[in-house]
Amino acid sequence: MILEALKKAFPYTIPIFAGFWFLGLAYGIYMNVSGFSFVYPMIMSLIIFGGSLEFVAVEMLLSPFAPLQVLIMTLLIQARHLFYGLSMLDKFKGMGWKKYYLIFGMCDETFSINYTAEIPEDVDRGWFMFFITLLNHFYWFSGATIGGLIGSLLHFSTDGISFVMTAMFVVIFLEQWLKDKRHISAYIGLGASAICLIMFGANSFMIPTMATIIFLLAVFRKPLDRTEVVKQ
Repeated sequence: MILEALKKAFPYTIPIFAGFWFLGLAYGIYMNVSGFSFVYPMIMSLIIFGGSLEFVAVEMLLSPFAPLQVLIMTLLIQARHLFYGLSMLDKFKGMGWKKYYLIFGMCDETFSINYTAEIPEDVDRGWFMFFITLLNHFYWFSGATIGGLIGSLLHFSTDGISFVMTAMFVVIFLEQWLKDKRHISAYIGLGASAICLIMFGANSFMIPTMATIIFLLAVFRKPLDRTEVVKQ
């Protein structure tokens, strides 16, 4: 039963492997060239398992000690997982100890697969979701660890490698832009970012921007939901 669940789960994760390994390698190399041992990306990818947050954490570790700011930034960046969790409450019922790992390891890609996958009737649902989560977690962990190890072996300039985080967010934004015909949420994000940048400056606008976006999305949630229903 367990082996069958692994066999059925693995093909779903192959596309995730390609993306996670590339980004994980870039993250590990970025940590290395920023002055950190491979132990840092290895442990952080294992216990944090939040790609965008881990990239941001590099700058947090290099900045002056500011625990409150780090806490607020972390909560805002990962706030979307609150909505994921609510939608998965029913699916995680009756899974015993596996539920706790499924909650911990629920990233964007894992949520998408576990929420939409048509699991065969002869495959245990809990083990299927467990292996989806475990495989994706392993892809990111192994990529980050190897990147941290080989970073010191690279003899070409790695200046600008931190731009991979910016590129990742740009690609995510463009994908959402292409999927959404009305772009209301995109305009909210762009508008909030521009206004907060003008008001707070380049060094202090991130937290106000994230807070504003979350507030506006919460306020306009019902209109956005109606727009989505009409579009479908």
